[in-house]
Amino acid sequence: MAKDPLAEAGLHFDELNKLRVLEPDVSQKTVELKEECEDFVDKIGQFQKIVGGLIELVDELAKEAETEKMKAIGARNLLKSVEKQREAQQQQLQALIVEKKMQLERYRIEYEALQKVEAEQSEFIDQFILQK
Repeated sequence: MAKDPLAEAGLHFDELNKLRVLEPDVSQKTVELKEECEDFVDKIGQFQKIVGGLIELVDELAKEAETEKMKAIGARNLLKSVEKQREAQQQQLQALIVEKKMQLERYRIEYEALQKVEAEQSEFIDQFILQK
């Protein structure tokens, strides 16, 4: 078979009979590669959108988690404060109980002393009446 003088010069005809510098199969592979690259770029764009949405979602969740964490810390601090207040109140009440017990003991002693005085006075009155 005779060699095509145009092919030897690196020139070729495509399916539309246009003169091309590239061979038809190389030209076809180049077009396919270009289409695959465009598809790849589109898919990368979609992937970036999805990842961007995921990052936003994770950021929102992180903010919510931080908010809940702060609420939990605040609640824990409040509980500690309430606990300390209750302990202080309990100590005050215990001190008041001790004070009231001491007062009760003083009143009991005073009552016994007054009963003794009353008994002595009643006895004195009885003896005085009997002597007359």
